[in-house]
Amino acid sequence: MNINTFKNDIFGGVTAAIVALPLALAFGVASGAGAIAGLYGAIILGFFASLFGGTSTQISGPTGPMTVITASAIVTFQNDLQAVFTVIFLSGLIQISFGIVKIGKWIKYIPYPVISGFMSGIGIIIIILQINSFVGVDSYGSVIETVVNIPNTIKNIDFHSFIIASITLAIMFLTPKKIAKLIPPALIALVFVTLLSVSMNFSISTIGEIPMGLPELVFPFSFDILKLSTIITLAITLALLGSIDSLLTSLVADSMTKTKHKPNKELIAQGIGNSICSFFGAIPGAGATMRTVINIKSGGTTRLSGIVHSITLLLIVLVLAPFASSIPLAVLSGILIKVGFDILDYKFIRLINKVSKQDLLVMVTVVLLTVFVDLIMAVGVGVTFASIIAVYKVSKNTKIKTIYPKRESDFDIDIEDKSTKIIKIKGSLFFGTASILDRRIDKVRARTKTLVLDCLEVSVLDLSAIFMLEEIITRLKNRDIEVILLLKISDKKRVINLDRNNIFKNIKIFNKIDNAVNSIQENNYKRSPL
Repeated sequence: MNINTFKNDIFGGVTAAIVALPLALAFGVASGAGAIAGLYGAIILGFFASLFGGTSTQISGPTGPMTVITASAIVTFQNDLQAVFTVIFLSGLIQISFGIVKIGKWIKYIPYPVISGFMSGIGIIIIILQINSFVGVDSYGSVIETVVNIPNTIKNIDFHSFIIASITLAIMFLTPKKIAKLIPPALIALVFVTLLSVSMNFSISTIGEIPMGLPELVFPFSFDILKLSTIITLAITLALLGSIDSLLTSLVADSMTKTKHKPNKELIAQGIGNSICSFFGAIPGAGATMRTVINIKSGGTTRLSGIVHSITLLLIVLVLAPFASSIPLAVLSGILIKVGFDILDYKFIRLINKVSKQDLLVMVTVVLLTVFVDLIMAVGVGVTFASIIAVYKVSKNTKIKTIYPKRESDFDIDIEDKSTKIIKIKGSLFFGTASILDRRIDKVRARTKTLVLDCLEVSVLDLSAIFMLEEIITRLKNRDIEVILLLKISDKKRVINLDRNNIFKNIKIFNKIDNAVNSIQENNYKRSPL
């Protein structure tokens, strides 16, 4: 590493830490674990994810989506923080296992409408849950509860909090880009509006005392065994979301630096960081896109920048913690509402009139389920819907044609009229199209003595299709219809290997149409009267 790279990494890391500070405080408070939990989440995860990670410029720490799920865990396990930290620890282990089994490369195959709907749903959740803090009213842990009680919230509005939060939000949205490049708007709002609140002697809720020094050790694993199912469910949710969030940020970093990250190594590093967070009462996180982009733009090029980011935050905690106690919660709510708007997927929203109805249906369904039902269900239903739509689209591209040899110039076969038929399949023959083939055969089996199933142009032949072929062959054999199968050599080996009932071994299988034609003509010759 040369001196210029070293300087750039130091500057990038310090700049990223300045940006991360207000966000870490805000996410910590929003999670319900406290501001210090957010700070130590940024410090611990940021350090270990950079030290062991597969994306050299990535800055990791608490993020909006991870905070929402952590808050959900804290609400679920009220007065049982050990259960919450068990969730965080297990989520880290699951991420490590994702990396070990090399699942990283598969996460990118999650359909974009699902990711879009999920991220936009998370953004909406953050915005809605900050409404009460914005107006100085006690917050609810539920989106539905917050929405239902809006009339009551408006009646109890604290105007000092509302003024402070509004000024914060204005700074977040209206800071000129030239200034924002030099000083992050979140930091401007944090310092300026806090000083304004103190000078005006506003009596509003603040973060409260933040302990100086290193955090105490927390030991997970002490929880009611009856909670295990919920703990595992939340841990899987955190692990999946953290993995998706981190790898998407890695792709952004790749596009900016013209490098290529190592997804599985990154997942292992994220898992190590999140697992260690659980032992220090810190909230989990993931690769943070905005902080990563700022690190890169500020000159960060190696993992040193992420390590410097964490050390800088640690020094801030050790030195400036007493000053943070005066930060109003309304300031943090203003910052988080801007974060919520930033998370919304404007790329998809701008194209909403041009995307297909199916993609729009998936996206809207995921948004609604994310906001009002459950995060895991949202992703599960979204992926299921998207998969069904994908299967439908592939099925439409599969062509199944019935050929009557005596009428077709390509098949000069001397056979009885209508006694032989050829069904040619072109495309994918799998669980989504096997039933179509079955229906087509039902239509042509009348007055048929020989049926040729031409699968030479089948690109995909899955297990469902093989089992369906077995059923078709057995059914036609019972009707005294001979079946000839045309398969590529590789597909023939597969079906023979899977043939436990000797169904395929007892029929003729060729890899050329000419062979099938010769076989049919020989049979017809044998049948013809002397």
